[in-house]
Amino acid sequence: MGKSVLLIEDDEKLARFLELELRYEGYEVTICHDGRMGLETALGQFFDMILLDLMLPNLSGIEICRRVRKISDIPIIILTAKADTMDKVAGLDSGADDYLTKPFAIEELLARMRVAFKHNQTGGTKENVLQVNALCIDTEKRLVTVDNTVVDLTKKEYELLIYLVQNKNIVLSREQILHKVWGYSYIGETNVVDVYIRYLRAKIDEIFQKKFIYTIRGVGYSVKEEK
Repeated sequence: MGKSVLLIEDDEKLARFLELELRYEGYEVTICHDGRMGLETALGQFFDMILLDLMLPNLSGIEICRRVRKISDIPIIILTAKADTMDKVAGLDSGADDYLTKPFAIEELLARMRVAFKHNQTGGTKENVLQVNALCIDTEKRLVTVDNTVVDLTKKEYELLIYLVQNKNIVLSREQILHKVWGYSYIGETNVVDVYIRYLRAKIDEIFQKKFIYTIRGVGYSVKEEK
């Protein structure tokens, strides 16, 4: 039996098209056209992935994503007509793994799904405990602390920090970060990385008044360890 996918999409024609294509690829597909019913289904049954529209009747995709993410790390890909960068950031910040703007080719969706499955299985981590000076990450517990104080991060903030710390003292370009953390390149939209770097700095560097994340002008970012 193939992986199970919950598709929450109020456009019935699009939902039917995606259902047929996904079933052809071997996926088991369940469809909900209503936001509230979609949330109940997501919380009440097991699925391997959720494909989620943002503009839904009765409950928004953003709210569904937030509520699901509180109890599950299931891969979530947002499908929406909204193409603005801040809308994408809002979707990712709510806990989504990826964001695909309509209209899209089915081949691109399938590729994004494969990346999300792979990323979810590996978790992007190699060691149980990562540390840079006063910053410590317990990857088993998904716990981030600075000076033994817990730092609350969203899923994408956590994944970005993991990648930076795993490559401490190495300068990473925005393109490298996008490819690793988001699984592909947002062509022409590397400012998404800048937005999330600002989020991390606000929660770590600024709160604790310790500099961890450095900007290398014209290149990218790096977490540096003091000798």
